[in-house]
Amino acid sequence: MTSIGILGTGRVGTNLAAKLAATGHHVILGHRSQVEQSAPERLAGPTRDVDSRISHADQRTAARTSEIVINATPGDSALDRLTGLRTELAGKILIDVANATHDVDGLPGDLCYPGSSLAERLQAALPDTRVVKTLNTMLFMVMTAPDLLATPPTVYVSGDDEEAKETVTGLLGDLGWRPAWIEDLGDVTTARATEAMILVVPHILRRNGFKPFAVSLAR
Repeated sequence: MTSIGILGTGRVGTNLAAKLAATGHHVILGHRSQVEQSAPERLAGPTRDVDSRISHADQRTAARTSEIVINATPGDSALDRLTGLRTELAGKILIDVANATHDVDGLPGDLCYPGSSLAERLQAALPDTRVVKTLNTMLFMVMTAPDLLATPPTVYVSGDDEEAKETVTGLLGDLGWRPAWIEDLGDVTTARATEAMILVVPHILRRNGFKPFAVSLAR
């Protein structure tokens, strides 16, 4: 199994950590500070049954000591944060699940990188890292339980490196995504399309509340 570092310990990061650890991967949750690491109660719920396969470290250590790294940090500050980890991320696959928006009242607002995407900016800033964009077009609980939805959902994949995308597709399978639900859009520039899908999310949430959904492709 793979050593996976997850940068970010909010709902997205801990949810992914629990499911990946449950499927046998060793997960290192990367915290922003020592203070945050000293608060295990924030992580007790989603990780208690798989605690033996989840360890905790600062984000720099998590990036350096993992084979694959997942960016689950806030999208509006992720570029600066991850650029500072250029050495630690060199040679790694970086899975970017964030959306970079100027949030309004706790909901996604305008895009931070119109005409581009966070994934593209990360790939340009980290040329020695293989960036793959995925899992950013759904609420966090659907990331690890796509069967929650009555309609088969879609998860999109964007990235320049075919081998990296193949590895990420395998991890998506571990998270419960069936091959027919995985849509490879092409190179990293296609991430601007899926990141723009976030613009519909605040309207869905205001009308329907915090219910599981994914922005999916119907055939």
